Amino acid sequence: MAATSHSSLAGLLSADAVVALQEHLTRLWHQQEAGQEPVFNNDFLDCVFEQHLANFQLWHIEDQARSPHATDREVAETKRAIDRTNQRRNDLMESCDVALLTALEVHGLPSPTAELHSESPGLILDRLSILALKIFHTREEIERPSAPEGHAERNRERLSLLEMQRGDLAGCLDQLWRLVVVGQRRFKLYRQLKMYNDASLNPAVYSQPRTK
Repeated sequence: MAATSHSSLAGLLSADAVVALQEHLTRLWHQQEAGQEPVFNNDFLDCVFEQHLANFQLWHIEDQARSPHATDREVAETKRAIDRTNQRRNDLMESCDVALLTALEVHGLPSPTAELHSESPGLILDRLSILALKIFHTREEIERPSAPEGHAERNRERLSLLEMQRGDLAGCLDQLWRLVVVGQRRFKLYRQLKMYNDASLNPAVYSQPRTK
C-alpha cells in the first residue's frame, strides 16, 4: 500500500478528535436544543455526531424515567422512548463501523489474514460517548452549590477515574486503528440484532392476542 494511502486512512480516525468533538457537543447541547448543528462533510464524522446525539438523548430520557414524581403512564411512555432511542444508538454504532470499513475497502483493508480484534471501533466510540456524558455530569455535581458536604470531593475522585478510563480507551482506539491501517489487525461489522423492538421476535408482543 502506498504511503499516501496510509496517511489518508490514518487521518480518518483520531481518538483525540473524537473526544474533543463529543466534549464540545455535550456542552453545546446542554445550552441549546440538541441536534440543530450542521452535518459534517464526512460520513464517519456524521455517524460519530449522530451516535453521540442518540446517547445524549437516551441519557436524559432515562433520567425522566427515574423521577420519583413520574406517573405510571409517564414511566411507560418513557420506557418506549428508551427502547426506540437505544435501537437508534445501536444502529449508529454499526453505521460508524460501516463508514470505516467502506473507507478501508478501497485500500484492500482490513487484511483478511490479520489478527481479529473482538471489539469494533463503533463499540469503542459508543463507550467514549457515554464517558463524555458521565464526565460532563460529574463536573456539574462538583460545582453544584446545593450539594451536601463531601459531595464535591467524592465527585472529584469519580472524575479522576472517568478521565483516566477515557484516556486509556482513546489510546486503545488509536492503537487499533494504526494496526488496522498497516494490515496487522482487523475488525468485523458485528450486528447487534436486538430482539425486543421486533414484534416478530419478542414473545411478550407476538404472544398477545390481536385486538379487533
